[in-house]
Amino acid sequence: MWSEEWELYPSYIGAQVIEYGAVTEDTNDDRGADSTVSLDAVLPDDLLEKVISFLPVASVIRSGSVCKRWHEIVHARRRTWSKMVAQKPWYFMFTCSEEAVSGFAYDPSLRKWYGFDFPCIEKSNWSTSSSAGLVCLMDSENRSRIIVCNPITKDWKRLIDAPGGKSADYSALALSVSRTSHQYIVAIATSNQVPAEYYQWEFSIQLYESETGNWVSAFTEVLLGWRGGDECVICDGVLYYLVYSTGVLVNSNEHRHCVFMYDLSTRSVHTSLMSMAIPVPCPLTCGRLMNLKERLVLVGGIGKQDRPGIIKGIGVWELRNKQWHEVARMPHKYFQGFGEFDDVFASCGADDLIYIQSYGSPSLLTFEINQKLWRWSAKSPVMKRFPLQLFTGFSFEPSLDIAS
Repeated sequence: MWSEEWELYPSYIGAQVIEYGAVTEDTNDDRGADSTVSLDAVLPDDLLEKVISFLPVASVIRSGSVCKRWHEIVHARRRTWSKMVAQKPWYFMFTCSEEAVSGFAYDPSLRKWYGFDFPCIEKSNWSTSSSAGLVCLMDSENRSRIIVCNPITKDWKRLIDAPGGKSADYSALALSVSRTSHQYIVAIATSNQVPAEYYQWEFSIQLYESETGNWVSAFTEVLLGWRGGDECVICDGVLYYLVYSTGVLVNSNEHRHCVFMYDLSTRSVHTSLMSMAIPVPCPLTCGRLMNLKERLVLVGGIGKQDRPGIIKGIGVWELRNKQWHEVARMPHKYFQGFGEFDDVFASCGADDLIYIQSYGSPSLLTFEINQKLWRWSAKSPVMKRFPLQLFTGFSFEPSLDIAS
């Protein structure tokens, strides 16, 4: 499968698409050179910037190779790109292995894959979260090590070490970036088993604010019968954390997942997470939370009635007024199209686009939530080389104007 290559080069943007076709010319045109007027020659810089800003990100970067003038416009005018047409989120897919992470990024606007070396990420099991052009990474072996980067410009920064130690029984990462100020909040939600207490778990929330450059310990509570996981998201100023029942206090008629809420604007230390718990809409094999234009969306594997741990389909729900409303269910032909679908899978998204991927397959399915349109991506260049090979990925919004 052919894909374009996305490589580093020494400039502000930091990346370039190569192997694109040359523009052909009509060699039979007998008009004199003096009668030809270049559109580029008559357009002032501000209008040329405006025209380029309507292009997809990949095309903007490609246009920097046209001539010296275009190169300067593309690489030296960050404020121009803040006014670009909204970009659909890309999806970065890679293989789960102990080797250095490299993979391919999918651009849904052009339906193309690019060979892509993602900055900073060293292991495939690192936690990730993205928002408004930035991606946050957390080292799985040292959760105090947090990096924020722009994968398009390759700009990155390591944050000061997060409090709470290097490890936790369960930890989840969330990033929220202001689209106006570009300031951001990083949240780490952890869950640790209380020593000698099998059913008691201590929940903690640590917050980093780019404006102050510091971490604060926002909340701690010990709960009975519930533990955390690796799934949380910030949506409209609220941190949502998907948690799991440990089996106690839950009868056979209750679901074994629920979503905790924590308001980041008030940051109350006296609230109880259980008092703000929202049950999931049906028995789930797994759940993925995402922020789509400040709407909380849950993509979940629907468990069988008699065997809730076995997946029978995939649903999409939106939370409104603390109630789940079903948006869609994946048509069976797409569910079958993955082949053998795992009970646990990867799913993420932004804007109005959701990605779904089975860990056992490089196939990638998209769902446009506003149009309720299911569609396979262009065929992935990631190849399955042996039966037990695993794949994963995450989405991010391509941006040229935001720095870490």
